[in-house]
Amino acid sequence: MPRKFLVLFTIIVSIILNINAQELKLLDAKDAVPGASSMDKYLPMLQNKTVGVVANQSSIMDNGTHLIDTLLSYEVNIFKIFTPEHGFRGTAEAGAYVASGVDEKTGITIVSLYGKNKKPTAEQLQGIDILLFDLQDVGCRFYTYISTLTYVMEAAAENNIPVIVLDRPNPNGFYVDGPVLEPANKSFVGMHCVPIVYGLTIGEYALMVNGERWLNDGIQCDLTVIPLGNYDRNAIYKLPVKPSPNLPNWESVYLYPSLCLFEGTDVSVGRGTKYPFQIYAHPQLNDTVNLVEYAHRYRNNEKKLNLSWILDSREQAKNDEKFFNNYFIKLVGVSDLQQKINSGMSEDEIRSSWQTGIDNYLKIREKYLIY
Repeated sequence: MPRKFLVLFTIIVSIILNINAQELKLLDAKDAVPGASSMDKYLPMLQNKTVGVVANQSSIMDNGTHLIDTLLSYEVNIFKIFTPEHGFRGTAEAGAYVASGVDEKTGITIVSLYGKNKKPTAEQLQGIDILLFDLQDVGCRFYTYISTLTYVMEAAAENNIPVIVLDRPNPNGFYVDGPVLEPANKSFVGMHCVPIVYGLTIGEYALMVNGERWLNDGIQCDLTVIPLGNYDRNAIYKLPVKPSPNLPNWESVYLYPSLCLFEGTDVSVGRGTKYPFQIYAHPQLNDTVNLVEYAHRYRNNEKKLNLSWILDSREQAKNDEKFFNNYFIKLVGVSDLQQKINSGMSEDEIRSSWQTGIDNYLKIREKYLIY
């Protein structure tokens, strides 16, 4: 190649790389105004109403105060607090029993929506005029806050109660990837036929669930979404509080969609250490793999799940007959991924098998994008 063309080629490649690097930014959540802070848009809807609030420790205003405390300062009549997995204070571990009770600070009744009581009952909703939903999602199908959202919307529709969803940034909203869930594998860690990473804010997700009539018997709820301000879909957001105990920082949130696949194996993802969902280890692996520095190269993210970690781990632990556990199929939502990994199928081959499902999903998703 002549030198002048080589120089020109280098310049063009440099420009392209710089453009790609600028597409994915690391922002503080305070750079986007959460729906909760746009009180002028929803406070009038709460006046003279008995209110139920679905909230936890992540329900924080942009000034750092909790939504419940702020609403009470405006004399909103909060009758009950409904709380998802991990509890109202966000301290319960994944899968741990979360009891109902009374909030010590406010004296308001707390109803747990985890365990056997995942969906509010008609009795629990009795006397409530309107439901306010405000949870910080992380954009993955198996993160159960969207399942709680579905059950709340369904119960509200069945009992003629309006729902207001206060939108929040999706820190993994910059891409869509993963197999689309098969209906036969529907569970609390996957209720809808969407990819593992679905690329919607929780408000947009609510619109999709309602619009596609995914609630029981195709019913729809009276739904209002209070949108975000200054939201950038092509960004990772540092959240002001932990969305759950084992996602303590932006690195763990960023790595979670890929590393959570290990939850269906006997590979450890660092639960109980200082680096949950930032490292992984297995007795047959050469060493503990620390991915913190990988996360810090976020600008090079190709907007897809990283399958190399589970493929490499399976290859190194090929003599481990118990590498996969019974949870894997439920977690990934498809029945054939485990077999594809065991057979030695390449990452590109596995990914190509998802593409038709993703393309069909993107057509549905397009209808509900707010931003």
